[in-house]
Amino acid sequence: MSEKTLCIIKPDAVENNFVDQINEMIESKGLSILKSKKTNISSEIAKQFYAEHSEKPFFNELVDFITSGPAVVQILEGDACITSYRSLMGATNPEEAEEGTIRKKFAESISKNAVHGSDSPESADREIEIMSALF
Repeated sequence: MSEKTLCIIKPDAVENNFVDQINEMIESKGLSILKSKKTNISSEIAKQFYAEHSEKPFFNELVDFITSGPAVVQILEGDACITSYRSLMGATNPEEAEEGTIRKKFAESISKNAVHGSDSPESADREIEIMSALF
């Protein structure tokens, strides 16, 4: 079943010029990039995006990082897109990520982990709605 998910190529991966390589990995998985925009995410949008973490001690670090430089915000589509893309991303901690995943190849650390992907259809709908203002 075709579904959509949100992908963010985070500032660390953009700064290191990994965008094209990450997009090649996404497309080789059979996923389509419907929309893509390199942009600076505002603090307001970042706080809304990460609202579920607002009471956690790392909230400000998340917001500061995602707003620290240009990111590439994308909407992906494909069969089982959410599961497929999350599998391609790899574990949050790049040291635990499997070989051949985006995070194993491009992430610097748990916090600078190259990419974001929605974790459920509900999250995808919410995240796409928040980020749609950027397109």
